[in-house]
Amino acid sequence: MRMVDLILKKRNGGELNEEEIRFIIEGFTNETIPDYQMSALSMAIYFNGMTEKETAALTMEMVKSGDVIDLSNIQGKKVDKHSTGGVGDKISLIVAPLVASIGIPVAKMSGRGLGHTGGTIDKLESFPGFNVELTEEQFTKQVNDIKMSIIGQTGNLTPADKRLYALRDVTATVDSIPLIASSIMSKKIAAGADSIVLDVKTGSGAFMKSFDDAKALAEEMVAIGKNVGRQTVAVITDMDQPLGFEIGNANEVKEAIEVLSGKDVNDLKTIALTIAGHMAVLGEFYPTFDEAYADLEKRMADGHALEVFRQFVAAQGGDASLVDDLSKLPQAKYETTFVAKQAGYVESIIADEVGVAAMLLGAGRATKDDQLDFAAGITLEKKVGDKVEAGDVIAVLRSNKEDMTSALERMDHAYTIGATEPTARPLVHAVIQ
Repeated sequence: MRMVDLILKKRNGGELNEEEIRFIIEGFTNETIPDYQMSALSMAIYFNGMTEKETAALTMEMVKSGDVIDLSNIQGKKVDKHSTGGVGDKISLIVAPLVASIGIPVAKMSGRGLGHTGGTIDKLESFPGFNVELTEEQFTKQVNDIKMSIIGQTGNLTPADKRLYALRDVTATVDSIPLIASSIMSKKIAAGADSIVLDVKTGSGAFMKSFDDAKALAEEMVAIGKNVGRQTVAVITDMDQPLGFEIGNANEVKEAIEVLSGKDVNDLKTIALTIAGHMAVLGEFYPTFDEAYADLEKRMADGHALEVFRQFVAAQGGDASLVDDLSKLPQAKYETTFVAKQAGYVESIIADEVGVAAMLLGAGRATKDDQLDFAAGITLEKKVGDKVEAGDVIAVLRSNKEDMTSALERMDHAYTIGATEPTARPLVHAVIQ
């Protein structure tokens, strides 16, 4: 078998079989297939796509290229969730304890953030002493004891995917639906989940800006799940403005705790309950989504999920007293306000711009070596549809950097205030299953 023949086959619109895909991924992983040939194949896939069968085979070969986490010692059906990411996305911090509160094990591995704000792991490190590195034995025991653990990605998971993504990043082939789908699903499958719920974002703060692209990605990932024996549901949710009112690290943790304490932050609550509801059905705790949603909403209100979150923080060495005294979370030295220049309605918020503003304050990383400022962040006072007067505070910016000029400029670009009240977008656009 020669790589050049397989590139030619794909360039001409042919379908690669499992044996050929195995040859490609094994060769690329052990470096007998050079980057330039893999780049050529990636471009052929970008233009010609892949069949469901090809994408499923590619996914599983990337899974086999490294370690596969064995969660068989954890009791119950393991259901994982994945978000394609956005601004103010603290859904995992709400969903994990909510699902764990009904006894479904949540054994989650999360990454660190690069860009707007930290990832879930970074946000949890806002708790002094929180340990994101557990041994397999500690991880398993904690999930069996309290039904929940979130740790950093360990081991050598999907090395083929890491190499391929680095190549796609510099060859203009990142936005290929089959390659995105296989990248996401290979990591989830390698992390040991029995079933997967995908939170696919769409809008100005999402990787997939248009609904059609988000739907295509969701359908591709659900098809992979079906073809490799993992029950998978994709929920397409809105990210046309930041989620909730807090963007940062410690302040996002604070908002997640407030929602778990019963505060009605509509977008966070609705999306979290939707994701948790589908996880609970896949975990075989409820027969229908409607029953799951209604019961989980009660558990959010009565403190069951908050108690699990408190136990989880303590179990991983964090200072759980912060859950009951949010003022003990990291606080920034400097604060400034972003105000409305005119009266009207907030017509739109470019979520990405707010995310960049938060990163400039210190809440995110421009490079992987940057240090996070857990206290830096933005609190939104006005969101899309809100009426404002000239001079009204739209957002509060906090940082340990005194000069916040560049972040304020981004906020100015993010907000559009007009005379017309905009039509509200749905929070949940579609469910693919």
